[in-house]
Amino acid sequence: MTRRMRDEVFRLEQEQGLYASHVRPINEMVDALRDQDGRGWMPHVTPWHGGVEARALSILRDPGPKTHEGVGSGFLCVENDDPTAELQVQLFEGAGIAPRDVTAWNAYPWYINRSPKAAELQAGVEVLKQLLGLMPRVEVVLLQGSEAQDAWRRLLKTHSGVVRERTLKVVSTYHPGRQALFVRDPDERARRAQHRVDSCRAVGDVLGGEGGRA
Repeated sequence: MTRRMRDEVFRLEQEQGLYASHVRPINEMVDALRDQDGRGWMPHVTPWHGGVEARALSILRDPGPKTHEGVGSGFLCVENDDPTAELQVQLFEGAGIAPRDVTAWNAYPWYINRSPKAAELQAGVEVLKQLLGLMPRVEVVLLQGSEAQDAWRRLLKTHSGVVRERTLKVVSTYHPGRQALFVRDPDERARRAQHRVDSCRAVGDVLGGEGGRA
């Protein structure tokens, strides 16, 4: 299934599990970062995902409208009611990546609904450093889109020790949003779409998922 956040029962379960043990450290960090330096609101991580126990970290650009309270769920979740989340579910399922295998995040974690500027990406890097410190089991990082890849390069430049002290496989691909395929050449569109599939399979390979063994 996809877009489960449309279901009131599912959504209520996520809200009730806001501070479940596996997501409490991350969501308490989110609470502390909300409106930091006037940056505004930031969505929580849903207990549907692995939280601090996840072996995979998926990084996109910035929280979309369907993560926002009132308009959406208030959570980062592949079951949000939007096309990007729907495709993410399909890619993960095809790669044998279970929801609890992964935690979702963004290069710029505060809500802006636009492409973050360089200084904003750098601010996001400081939060990413904190997040990685809360996730000792992470084995693979999936960077989806140019902003996520930019943020990771910045992390390596400013906090190289955070990564050097760990053995992390890093997989880079295109963003799962529709805009990533907005190119005229149909062959290039197909190549990008397949690259996303292959990249998720590479993550599944690390996790031992069925998709990785196919």
